[in-house]
Amino acid sequence: MENEIFTPLLEQFMSSPLVTWVKTFGPLAGGNGTNLEEYVALVDGVYLNEVMLQINPKSANQRINKKVNNDASLRIQNLSILVKQIKTYYQETLQQLIMMSLPNVLIIGKNPFSGKFIFDQDKKCILV
Repeated sequence: MENEIFTPLLEQFMSSPLVTWVKTFGPLAGGNGTNLEEYVALVDGVYLNEVMLQINPKSANQRINKKVNNDASLRIQNLSILVKQIKTYYQETLQQLIMMSLPNVLIIGKNPFSGKFIFDQDKKCILV
């Protein structure tokens, strides 16, 4: 049942303007992955942190866990770093305060295939 709901959401998300824009920074999943492999590359937080580093190269470079291997705690740590980097960029570079609720990295990190990540990434699209 969950797969029947998730697959159309995944396809819609992977063709969204956010993902299209993110792909301009470089290929996801080695450039020839399936939608699911590219989605995992996003949800692990490694690729998105690299994108954020390109946007703000002078940011404090925190250690990203490059080999997440479906480990929820490593995924949560990477996504937490990403959210912190976005907040810092807005406050220090743009001198703006983010007033909207930010994505819940605990929920996303524990169950990235629930569809919650897709909805929360749309929030990040508004921010970036």
